[in-house]
Amino acid sequence: MAAQLAKALIVDTRTGERTPVMYNPDEYRIEQGNELAEIGIPGLAAPPVQYVRGRVRTLTMELFFDTYEQQEDVRTYTRRLVRLLDPAPRTFAPPVLLFVMGRFAFRCVLASVDQRFTMFLPDGTPVRARLSVAFREYTEVELETQRGFFAGPPTLHNITAKDTLAGLAAEYLGDPARWREIADANRLTDPLRLPPGRPLVIPER
Repeated sequence: MAAQLAKALIVDTRTGERTPVMYNPDEYRIEQGNELAEIGIPGLAAPPVQYVRGRVRTLTMELFFDTYEQQEDVRTYTRRLVRLLDPAPRTFAPPVLLFVMGRFAFRCVLASVDQRFTMFLPDGTPVRARLSVAFREYTEVELETQRGFFAGPPTLHNITAKDTLAGLAAEYLGDPARWREIADANRLTDPLRLPPGRPLVIPER
């Protein structure tokens, strides 16, 4: 018989306070990607794409709460989750959390909660709710720096009448023989024709 999955927990990493979910989510989604910028260069059919930065991963799921059998207000339980959006008095920021379900752990902050109350007692007290929640990954800036995730903007050079690719390669890349790297980065079909005023993307050294 397969072992039962442990109930998911949301842990405040500063205080250690644990907020259990009432039922584990049926599924969760993790979204991640990169933010890219297009560099507009006249004459190119497709502009070069420059990496700007990575996007933090986002964990989304739907959590179910039901207190019908207990005949009590379900908001008693949902408020514990919603209050994790509130900034702490000292840091003026919401707490850094750890979402744990089985062997899966995700260090994050709570980004949003969408509450839907779907069942009520005769007096209007809600006893069933579905919460769509989104957590955004939290990483210390020092760790990002150590991983080398920070990249500066691309180097651009505006062509003058005296410029040659070999000269630019010597100036920016330290080797005139690397002129073809500049030509390829800018999709130049004729390296001898450099229109004055046009910006060139200079590859990394």
